Amino acid sequence: MFSGLSNLGHAYYAVFSFPSIVYGLAGALCGVFVGCLPGLSATLCIALLTTLTVRMPANDAILVLVCSYVGTLYGGSRSAILLNIPGTAANAASCADGHALALRGEAGRAIGIATSGAFSGVLFGVICLALLTPVLARVALSFGSYEFFWLALFGVTMSGRLVGNDPIKGWLMGMLGLLVAQIGQDGLYAHDRFTFGLDELSGGIAIIPALVGAFGFSEILTTLANPTGRMVELKDSVLPRFREVIQYWQTSLRSGALGVLTGLLPGVGEDAGAWMSYAAARMFSKEKDQFGHGSIDALMAAETGDMSSIPGHMIPMLSLGVPGSAPSAVLMAAIIIHGIQPGPMLMIDHPEFILDVVAMTSLAMCSILVFGLFLVRPLLQVLRVPRAVLMPIIFLLCNIGAFATASRLFDIYAMAVIGVIAFFLRRRGYQMAPFVLGLVLGPLLDKSLRRGLVLSDGSLLPFFTRPISIALATAILLTIVLQMASVRAALAQMFLRGRAREQG
Repeated sequence: MFSGLSNLGHAYYAVFSFPSIVYGLAGALCGVFVGCLPGLSATLCIALLTTLTVRMPANDAILVLVCSYVGTLYGGSRSAILLNIPGTAANAASCADGHALALRGEAGRAIGIATSGAFSGVLFGVICLALLTPVLARVALSFGSYEFFWLALFGVTMSGRLVGNDPIKGWLMGMLGLLVAQIGQDGLYAHDRFTFGLDELSGGIAIIPALVGAFGFSEILTTLANPTGRMVELKDSVLPRFREVIQYWQTSLRSGALGVLTGLLPGVGEDAGAWMSYAAARMFSKEKDQFGHGSIDALMAAETGDMSSIPGHMIPMLSLGVPGSAPSAVLMAAIIIHGIQPGPMLMIDHPEFILDVVAMTSLAMCSILVFGLFLVRPLLQVLRVPRAVLMPIIFLLCNIGAFATASRLFDIYAMAVIGVIAFFLRRRGYQMAPFVLGLVLGPLLDKSLRRGLVLSDGSLLPFFTRPISIALATAILLTIVLQMASVRAALAQMFLRGRAREQG
């Protein structure tokens, strides 16, 4: 035990030296700037920085990449709050409540809550990364294709009440996202599906163009259709209110745990951690009616969930060699380039490396706290630019973001088409968040279903007989039934009758 603490102390001593702090701050700052630009992702940021740091010493290069990973996801909340356009897919859950607070003149308060949520999320994740790696890795390893199918379906089911008060519209948008995710070559045999003879559709609809179109381009069209929209003004302090941080400590802990658990599951990205934390917060919150309209509880949950999933993704990546998300996959490739092989042999070949990553993530956590408190006011100046000037700039960034990931002109067309459709759907009261969630979980659901059927020789029985599958299927059924107005009314009457009998 004491030797482990000593090794952890040496790791922190090495990482928190002056040169390493400079590298960490530079990486985090680069990540924050990339995250603020709508459409540019953590995957792109890490990939570009990998080419720039390839000749650096291994620990310094990996430190820059880890800090940029954390910084990008944190920076994405800036544009989500200030422009209602998420910088990364993981920040989509912060749009509705964060921007609603900004429109009420509480942009500083929203950013302060997002900063405290991000800090607490990474802190919780770092503790799990340091203490629970073997245990949590075994939990993730116990999930098979059957469990992943139900997990993905559960996420889509929860989308019914993520935003708005009409679960039917939410489920329809979630199903639309699942259908769009099936476009392109299937994941098992590479057969074209729903391509209609277009070679460009064989690659499917990428998540970044869909995200930029659903939130970015549609927001531009919405702004142009309503030119009298309110401008956001900074009227309050960006420092988090200690009372609010303490008040929502249960949300922070619950969202941190959900973020780490979703991070442990390969293929479930940071955005899933944010949405599941958001849904859980709404389930337990006393202010359900405020969700989607400027709820502090919702914003805290979303930011804590997506940031805590970062260390969660690193746990299976380091211990099993199985990256949990696209950014962690690129990060693992960079680690291999620098001569360190993640996987079961890591504890034998490089036993100190996990503690080094713990210290690196801790430095990244401190970096986003510094930048989150001292770089907010310069970032807020973008909202003082007239919308007639700002929207063309955002449109240019949307095109760059859609094109940058795969360098396909088709992605720009896809972004525009999805944006126009999203514009008309939003005017009819259909929200885009369930659509994006369905698009994200669609490949996982499809592959898990088909792999499960292959393993069971076409039998559906294993989907309903394994313990975790039964639990997830039951949760899905209860979620759907409890959203029915007649069932909720009957439960309310039963509750009132029970209270009346107790009082009588």
